[in-house]
Amino acid sequence: MQDIDLYDLPELLDSNHRLLGLDPGSKTIGMAVSDRDYKVASPIGTILRSKFKADAAKLKEICEERNIGALVMGLPVNMDGTEGPRCQSVRTLAENLHKIAGFTIPIVFWDERLSTSAVERFLIGEADMTRKRRSEVVDKAAAAYILQGALDALQRRSDR
Repeated sequence: MQDIDLYDLPELLDSNHRLLGLDPGSKTIGMAVSDRDYKVASPIGTILRSKFKADAAKLKEICEERNIGALVMGLPVNMDGTEGPRCQSVRTLAENLHKIAGFTIPIVFWDERLSTSAVERFLIGEADMTRKRRSEVVDKAAAAYILQGALDALQRRSDR
């Protein structure tokens, strides 16, 4: 699978497509969707991970229902910029979505360093959520944080 640059996405998408942001973890996959103007990311849910084929089928269904033109996957890069085993796991997931599950839409990676901790700090400090409630929303909120970062980068590029 060839890496696609985030900044090449607008040329690959139709005007009615949306982006699906993913925060893939070992137990869940947080999801967020963009608006059609690629300005706002909204959390939409979490997939509790099971077998790959079942997870891929759920993702494919969501992509079809929401007219998704590309996936933006959070890439958990180490603080020093290197890629460790968690990055390899995300890259393998993306590769398997193409090779095994037959996904044909582009998949781009977005550096998600500190996304989950930033979301948790917000949920604790600003939203004053209980631990139980935070655990219910943190993955999809992290996906929205990741996708919003990518959308903001696209917007900055188009404003030049």
